[in-house]
Amino acid sequence: MKLNIGETIKRLRKEREITQEEFAEMLGVSCQSVSRWENNSCYPDIELIPIIAAFFEISTDKLMGVDEVAEKKAVERYLKDFQASISIGNINECIRIARAGVAEFPNNYALLNKLMYALFAECDETGNIPGWKENMEKNDAEIVALGERIMKYCPDQQIKFEAVNRLAFHHCEMGRKDQGRAIYETFPPMYYCKEWSLKWALAEDEELPHWRKFILQSYYALSDGLWQLVDLVSDEEAVTVCEKMHVLNHLIFDNDPPNDSWCNANHYFDYAKRLVKVNRIEEAIEKLNVCVKYAYEFENRPDEIKTTSLLIGERTKKKTDFETTDSRPLHEILRDSWLAEKEFDAIRDTEEFKEILEQLK
Repeated sequence: MKLNIGETIKRLRKEREITQEEFAEMLGVSCQSVSRWENNSCYPDIELIPIIAAFFEISTDKLMGVDEVAEKKAVERYLKDFQASISIGNINECIRIARAGVAEFPNNYALLNKLMYALFAECDETGNIPGWKENMEKNDAEIVALGERIMKYCPDQQIKFEAVNRLAFHHCEMGRKDQGRAIYETFPPMYYCKEWSLKWALAEDEELPHWRKFILQSYYALSDGLWQLVDLVSDEEAVTVCEKMHVLNHLIFDNDPPNDSWCNANHYFDYAKRLVKVNRIEEAIEKLNVCVKYAYEFENRPDEIKTTSLLIGERTKKKTDFETTDSRPLHEILRDSWLAEKEFDAIRDTEEFKEILEQLK
């Protein structure tokens, strides 16, 4: 079995911001010895193994990398349990799982990232989390510390980008927009992203799945841009944007998107809200009824949803792939939160609106 002592020492030393010279002095060895360990030219003397492990607060097995298979299986179990909990909005359980995982594997960046995510999710005002505002202050320092650690040391670029993006957003949410923007400004322009640039290196059999994935990711980006736009234009223009979103959905999916998230219900809800604001009441009621239908269909969706369309090909989403910070059923959220918004005061006393609420009991 190949031992990874040198790689482990190098990673842990850098995480603690210790130079080779400082580490050598602490152990009473030469700097050249530490360098040779980290270059895998040789191993530390056997009597140093427990001393080095104790210094980094890990087991000797962990130092030598002999428990990597066991760690991988355990981490996969933690991640699976985390995903099952986030799919039903059980944020407290997500935090418990992530903390237990980090306690067992303190240098595993996948688990550190999940802990950061769970602490961040506990601050979501759109969920049904008591004390979310207080959580923002309570979790602030830990979220930042985790984000900065991952940003500085994580070798996995996917995990690193996810955490850094979340860190920047958190700074903005906490009123530190300058810090958030400084991070965002380091990101490459969309034109230079991997998905766009990789086209030159694709093998022939990779091209079709690559471009279908690119179209789907571009759809998500465009959809997000349209949702941002509806709050920045006039009410009449916002209705037009919602109409264009409807056309876009049918273009990409040959129909509405698969009902594997709140997307469909939310789209028709927001569409109805804009229609109410321009006094197109009959159309608004129609959209709300479609919204109710999709809310119940989402709650009763199967464990897997498979869809196929010309532009994105085949796509499968598991029930547990969905992520939320609200543990309520969607029809309750629609009834108690979405439809309670002031925009619907204009039709709240109508029989049509009361019938919609009756459907949601």
